[in-house]
Amino acid sequence: MEPRVLHNDKPFTLKGFFLQWEWLLVLLFLAVIVLNVNLSDYFWDYDNLRDATMGFLDKAFIVLPMALIIIMEDIDISVGSIVALSSVIMADLYKHGVPMWLAMILCLLVGTACGAINGLLIVKFKELSAVIVTLSTMIIYRGIAYILLEDQSVGKFPAWFKYLGWGYVGGIPFILIAFIVCALLFGVLLHKTKFGRRVYAIGNNPTSSRYSGVRVDLIKVIVFTLAGFMAAVTALFLTSRMGSTRPNIASGYELDVIAMAVLGGISTAGGKGRMLGAVLAVFLIGYLRYGLGLVNVSAQSLLIIIGLLLIVAVMVPKLKLKLKR
Repeated sequence: MEPRVLHNDKPFTLKGFFLQWEWLLVLLFLAVIVLNVNLSDYFWDYDNLRDATMGFLDKAFIVLPMALIIIMEDIDISVGSIVALSSVIMADLYKHGVPMWLAMILCLLVGTACGAINGLLIVKFKELSAVIVTLSTMIIYRGIAYILLEDQSVGKFPAWFKYLGWGYVGGIPFILIAFIVCALLFGVLLHKTKFGRRVYAIGNNPTSSRYSGVRVDLIKVIVFTLAGFMAAVTALFLTSRMGSTRPNIASGYELDVIAMAVLGGISTAGGKGRMLGAVLAVFLIGYLRYGLGLVNVSAQSLLIIIGLLLIVAVMVPKLKLKLKR
């Protein structure tokens, strides 16, 4: 009698391939491009397109770890405050005579520490949801930033520091190259490693994962620490582009980042989603805002449009499930 072999992978079908959420995002992206081209003759202007891309990519770095957090069925709404605190501490250190390169390293360490604190609090106090914990730290981190600078701004950074936000490599913005590299690294981490498979397992069933030997608490701490680190990376690029910093920078970043991740097909129920979808959503929302901004569409109208897209993102998987039934 031949042994029975169980296969985890689903058989490949063209229908299943083209019904993936990422293909819908591609179609939406093409629709946005066509719409913007018809609305404004300035959309394809290289300088405008390049500057717009550099303008929304700073927050895109946080989308990468946020995808992992949401896949684990958690959330982090403190990332915007971590950006502000990291940037403010870097600027304050530089103002008091610390070399800029050292201040940048300390900026990364501050963001990493903030993320680690979030993770430790979440796994230590399991009776508290991630929303409550990160809401608390969001207020604390932003408050510390205001204590350090109050309502003042700090600028006059070295000329070479501007390269992060405004530099080019062969005509390609440096920030775009940096984001692509980070997206590839996070994609490999999520889809090609044991760590990524365990992130999915935790999102599907944390209790079963824990009893299966998965170190759930350690993985959560690592993922939230990564979110803090990438928030500090965002602080470097954002401060470089602005040329100065204030305690109120990156306000609302957490909502934009979560919206990009959810639109990218990352399930808020946990255990589902791909990094490619999150990356596509970054450019979809970014160019939608850029194109509609060229024809003076109000910020409130843009919020309504993005909200409708998020509703579609939540409804489509449920409709697919009903159709299958």
